[in-house]
Amino acid sequence: MPRMKITRIEVFHVEYELIERLYVWSRGQAVKTMPSTVVKVMTDEGLVGWGENCPLGSAYMDSYPAGIKTGIEVIGRNLLGEDPRQMDRINFTMDASIAGHNYCKSPLDIACWDIAGKAAGQPVCVLLGGRYVEDYPLYRPISMGSPELMAADIERFMGEGYRRFQLKVGGDPRTDIERIKQTRDVLGPDDILVADANTGWTMRDAIRVVNAVEHLDVHIEQPCRSLRECMNVRQNTNRPMIIDELITDELPLIDAFGKGAMDGINIKLSRVGGLTKAATIRNIAQALGLTITMEDGHAGDVSCTAVSHLVGSTRPEFYFTSSDMNSYQELRIAPDAPFRKDGRFPVSTKPGLGLTVDEGVLGDAVAVIE
Repeated sequence: MPRMKITRIEVFHVEYELIERLYVWSRGQAVKTMPSTVVKVMTDEGLVGWGENCPLGSAYMDSYPAGIKTGIEVIGRNLLGEDPRQMDRINFTMDASIAGHNYCKSPLDIACWDIAGKAAGQPVCVLLGGRYVEDYPLYRPISMGSPELMAADIERFMGEGYRRFQLKVGGDPRTDIERIKQTRDVLGPDDILVADANTGWTMRDAIRVVNAVEHLDVHIEQPCRSLRECMNVRQNTNRPMIIDELITDELPLIDAFGKGAMDGINIKLSRVGGLTKAATIRNIAQALGLTITMEDGHAGDVSCTAVSHLVGSTRPEFYFTSSDMNSYQELRIAPDAPFRKDGRFPVSTKPGLGLTVDEGVLGDAVAVIE
């Protein structure tokens, strides 16, 4: 195979403003706008790949928005001349450039997969293991508010076709108990409810909540910060447990599974460094029999489409849920990117990611590496 070379990397900044009101979750975290970094990787053969990282603020996980451009500049210089189709080599080079800071690596990795798919004439999902589905059901996150408001939000989103919901909890335990009870009441028996604390509970408060709702059909997601705390909560409930923030690479997954900490996991592309490592974690989780949520901290057209290819190449029996965050804001940077319909999201059949970025929307590059 003739060697292809990365010749130039351009970095763009866009700002997404949420359509809904202020988005609130545990520990007082809230956002109303989302800064996103979009990456364009160019090659000597004329193929171009796109990647994106849109962090959910700067306090949720290791993802400081203002630092992404600088990290890409450092990493990108070492990617010049590399073949973007050689994913393990690309990721080794990125890891050798900067330790950690996976959120800077994720958009570059995604862009390389976009190029690899275009070069092969195949959708990225095919390269990630094969297409299992044409589309898939989505979940809708419900911003933290009063129990009555959150229940009303669920009823409203059910009218848009959603039947899976992630409830933001992790506040006062008595209020959280009511949030779970009142939202479960408006759902049908086949609808899915996840109470996601985003590490916001103390172990004591988490145990209070899970014991109070043990008779309800609800999944508990990442109740506390540490694995030890989450395991103690799990030992005090019969509700299924999902681990999210602790899944940063393969080793924490294997460790948590070995200790019996969970029934499912949540993989976020920017937290693990992009599609390459996300697919590895996904494959291990499938082998272990875990259900899998796949998404990112937040997402525009490019990163949301990247997630869809990971979902599309996942065996359906292990798929739990995913989000469609490019519908949460009005700005579209790739008008032909997949978009939700009736609570479901399509997986593109076009080569690469299967989208065309409107560079006029992006404006001028904020950094160029060549």
